[in-house]
Amino acid sequence: MPELTSLAVGAAFPSEHRTLKLRTGNPEDAQACGKICHEAFKNISNQHKSSSSFPTVEAACDLMSRLFARSDIYSVVAELNGQIVASNFLWEEKIVAGIGPITVAPSIQNTTVGRHLITAVLDRAERQGLTSVRLVQAAYNNCSLALYTKLGFDVREPLVSIQGQSLGLELPGYPVRLATTDDLADCNRLCQQVHGFDRDRDLRQAIGQGTATVVEDDHMITGYATSIGFFGHAVGKSNEDLKALIGAATSFTGQGFLLPTRNSQLFRWCLQQGLRVVEPMTLMSFGGYDRPTGAFLPSILF
Repeated sequence: MPELTSLAVGAAFPSEHRTLKLRTGNPEDAQACGKICHEAFKNISNQHKSSSSFPTVEAACDLMSRLFARSDIYSVVAELNGQIVASNFLWEEKIVAGIGPITVAPSIQNTTVGRHLITAVLDRAERQGLTSVRLVQAAYNNCSLALYTKLGFDVREPLVSIQGQSLGLELPGYPVRLATTDDLADCNRLCQQVHGFDRDRDLRQAIGQGTATVVEDDHMITGYATSIGFFGHAVGKSNEDLKALIGAATSFTGQGFLLPTRNSQLFRWCLQQGLRVVEPMTLMSFGGYDRPTGAFLPSILF
């Protein structure tokens, strides 16, 4: 795969070893990047006494294998002295993209490697004509919050990740079922109404995997979820639609699902059902952002 550029990484390294090479990633990078991903998240979570998003090397390597295999996800790998030390990913929709996970080997964190990785995917987004780039960061990570803000990202939504036992709830009048490809147009139309854009690629992927669900009111789709979990997103006309989708979920995958805390009514309902807060997070954007006009749950990307 082609090298993107060679960059000076600063005084954290001996002068003869200060050249960082960025290149596009490939499936052969999955194991090395997966190990770094696990170590990076373990390191930062230990510092803040939080649980890691990737508790095992196997989980991190499995994710990396899937990311490198997808044509709609652009990858950047950083090498120092011929060794992979970091990676980053840009999940490309039609007009909006999400960043993550960005992981840097613990031994070279707090240098300029993260900045170069973010800049590389922002450059890619500009070349692709994407009007907005978004990410979610752990609110306790002061360094990443400062870095993203310096690079031009704006804070858009305070979030919390929510976890707990599946609820097994059915809301009267809001039946939930698995989504099919026949639902794509209605779901995309709903997402367009709430966010100003649709997430067709993400939704198609979830339908193919059998994780996407829809909620109906009087036989009309009023909400959908690709999954209720870390990498899933959901939109609804009202909080009742999201309650139905959350109540019907058989599990909350990963670190749980992300909920905007400004939606106090839905947040309070989740807590009343016995669900718990795992950690605070922050949704940030670079470029355009229209405040959603309905109820929504973002993914760890946006």
